Amino acid sequence: MPQSPEPKRMRGVIAAGFAVVAMVLLAMPTTPAFAQASGQVRVKIVKAGLLVGGGAGSGVLTYRGRNYPFKVAGLSFGITAGASVGRFEGRASGIREVGDFAGTYSSVGGGFALVGGINGVQLRNEKGVTLTLQGAKAGLELAANIGQITIALK
Repeated sequence: MPQSPEPKRMRGVIAAGFAVVAMVLLAMPTTPAFAQASGQVRVKIVKAGLLVGGGAGSGVLTYRGRNYPFKVAGLSFGITAGASVGRFEGRASGIREVGDFAGTYSSVGGGFALVGGINGVQLRNEKGVTLTLQGAKAGLELAANIGQITIALK
């Protein structure tokens, strides 16, 4: 009994389908969209306070080859006296998408600046993004406090 050409044609269609799927998978980027990446951060913050401190500033996040400007506002509670201007640079890690960078960051720390000084801070937001920043500070400030800053993308 002669075989029908239908099964051979069906196998050819299935093989062609697998070849197309394989080519599509090979063409996809090797880094999945949900992968975490780090970015470079530059920020300038002006602070002043007596017991309760406040600050504001702006900066730029460089993430996956693009620049994202942002605004910073914050409060600190504890021993705070004086005023200072800080310029910080560092890394933002744990970013899955650029929107994760915006949010409220918390820190516990202290610092001292008399005309000039160096300060470092590590902050973490509710989305798991960690900022590790360091830089120069100028002014007169004594601080030992709990701080919280909010970052909003412009």
